[in-house]
Parts: sequence; C-alpha cells; structure tokens
Amino acid sequence: GSSTITVGELPDGFYVADDGPGIPEAEREQVFESGYSTDEDGTGFGLSIVSKIAEGHGWTVSVAESERAGTRIEIGGVTRPNDRHPSA
Repeated sequence: GSSTITVGELPDGFYVADDGPGIPEAEREQVFESGYSTDEDGTGFGLSIVSKIAEGHGWTVSVAESERAGTRIEIGGVTRPNDRHPSA
C-alpha cells in the first residue's frame, strides 16, 4: 500500500511523518543504526544517513509516533537564516 507523507515545522526545526505502520517504541533507537531495516529487501542505510547528516549539522534527530499512528522523524536544533539575522 501507499503512505501519505507530511512535512511540517517545529519551533526549532521540522518533521517528516507518514501514516504507515509506525515503529514500535522499543525499536525507535535502533532505527538509526546502520543496517536496521523492517524490509527484507532494505539496506538499512536510510535513517542511519539521516542521523549522520543531522549530527554533522549539529541538529538533533528523534523518532515519535505520527498523528496517524505512523512514524514521525523530528529534526531539531535547526537555525534558520532569519534566526541569525533578524531584520531591524
């Protein structure tokens, strides 16, 4: 089946959410480990790469349940251009 993806703003970043099957709470830390996949054909690199990119930018990354019981990946600690140079 297909999933609906939603992207939205957070006070210090953004999130990407879906309405898929979600990730059990006990497995949410493992999803950032290289090689972790729920798909037998998956590489397990996807969220590991996201985590490394976030870390490289000094951002935080976490997993939560989306409003539709799917998965929500939250990226925090993001500085927007307007945050650095407020207009006078």
